[in-house]
Amino acid sequence: MNKLTRRTLPAIALAGVMMLLATGCVAGENSAAAEANASAGSEWSTSTLSIDFATYNPLSLIVKDQGLIEKALGDSVSVEWVQSAGSNKANELLRSGSIDVGSTAGSAALLARSNGSPIHVIDIFSQPEWSAIVVPSGSAITSVADLAGKSVAATVGTDPYFFLIQALATEGLTLNDIQLQNLQHADGRAALDAGSVDAWAGLDPIMAAAESGSGDKLLYRNVDFNSYGFLNASEQFLTDHADVAQVVVDAYEEARTWAVAHPTETAALLAKVADIDVAVATTVIEQRSNLEVSGIPGDAQLAVLKVIAPVLVDSGSVQGGEDAVDAALDTIVDARFAEKATAGK
Repeated sequence: MNKLTRRTLPAIALAGVMMLLATGCVAGENSAAAEANASAGSEWSTSTLSIDFATYNPLSLIVKDQGLIEKALGDSVSVEWVQSAGSNKANELLRSGSIDVGSTAGSAALLARSNGSPIHVIDIFSQPEWSAIVVPSGSAITSVADLAGKSVAATVGTDPYFFLIQALATEGLTLNDIQLQNLQHADGRAALDAGSVDAWAGLDPIMAAAESGSGDKLLYRNVDFNSYGFLNASEQFLTDHADVAQVVVDAYEEARTWAVAHPTETAALLAKVADIDVAVATTVIEQRSNLEVSGIPGDAQLAVLKVIAPVLVDSGSVQGGEDAVDAALDTIVDARFAEKATAGK
């Protein structure tokens, strides 16, 4: 049974809604869905929720591991968890409707919305330093300038990719000056270790594992070139199922409180899911992740995205150019769920 079929209202519930509409008894936003679900014996506007988890999003691991969403929704809503291998994959899943809620870097979310993907950021899950330029131990490459003419792996459409573009610009270089290999994050590390590429635009926790396990070195770091961790949802999901979207954001805020109070346990969970050493996971959680950042998306995130916006345009990644990016910046944030979730804290 596909996603659309699973979300179609039972015939009897739909008939009930149509009868109420005909008699003028239903009014207000989402009232039809509410009446239909009441007829079907559910307090929620949908019977299914598809959401991602990712090792670059520690809060997602906590929400999933502790069953926070399932506890809140009860048996009437089936929760499907889908692993995202990177922001580009999460964007693909969101755009296709395979998931309702997905986690990406802010830069990737802006790219997706600029290119027409109808998504909004509804919560901030971290302020990380998760990207850097990585080279093998003993590499003759000692500066960004040395990357000219070299083969560099990066996952197009993700924070490490845009980090790479910005890093190259510090030395007056562009992507045209290197040999870009578009590889998924884990494949980028494998290619680096195999000697198939000279450098890699890395992403934690894979990057931290490469440092520890392979002795790879971080050639270039710049926390300002990293964007925030965005939790995104499709516009249709937010319109049709705002009640469930609120449950998701509430769960994220509960997970954030737990993670801040339990960094050791959070690192252990990351180590387990990512299959990395606990010491590596501890580095990611305690040194390269700021989980205490406010979950409410707004001016701080937009300020970073406005710096990245010209990079997106100049790279040719946005079909509509500057106008499309500006429109995306004006519409990408939907803070109401996080504001409600954090009210009184």
